[in-house]
Amino acid sequence: MTRTLFPLAAAALLASACASPALAESAVATPAAKVVADEGKGLKTAIFAGGCFWGIEGVFSHLKGVTSAVSGYHGGTAATATYERTNDGDTGHAEAVRVTYDPAMIRYDQLLRVFFAVGADPTQLNRQGPDRGTQYRTALVPVSAEQNRVAAAYLAQLKASGLWKKPLVAKIERAQTFYPAETYHQDFMRKNPSHGYILRWDAPKIAGLKRLFPAQYKAAFTAG
Repeated sequence: MTRTLFPLAAAALLASACASPALAESAVATPAAKVVADEGKGLKTAIFAGGCFWGIEGVFSHLKGVTSAVSGYHGGTAATATYERTNDGDTGHAEAVRVTYDPAMIRYDQLLRVFFAVGADPTQLNRQGPDRGTQYRTALVPVSAEQNRVAAAYLAQLKASGLWKKPLVAKIERAQTFYPAETYHQDFMRKNPSHGYILRWDAPKIAGLKRLFPAQYKAAFTAG
């Protein structure tokens, strides 16, 4: 991406972390959840942390039933909830995405399935691909008792599945304050489809989503 798209300081920051070149990993054909979510009617929210939020936001933004996906920082304090500070890895935040969805169209357990299929590798500790640090940890952040029940059951199901050769280290974290990220991070994939990181790391996530979940995939990008 050219520097003209960001303030100078922001552009300098993107020289590391999310902007690092990477080779895409393969999508995994995760199983349907044995424990199905029952969240009732009306829009719901959920929080997912899985490395750089650009790609996670992009994946959820291409799902039918998702009405919003917002990049941000989960955990830590308001004083350090900025890209510059969280990038140090010592603030307690995780880069995360807050998803708003209609469970009549896509359930929480289905979001979990997609997340681990094409969004994040649950075997990588405090990293995803080229991005390293506690801010890139993989975590599910249930915001209700029902989400917590379903998330715990699905993690246990995946651990017993044998899909990954390495142990799963993804965890469930207690819901704390979610701080939306800076404006230039929002809808990043839609605004910057030719960015090097997007092409080499995140575009394959969308290709995997389309291939593995054709019934849930939608071509249009839902802006956060």
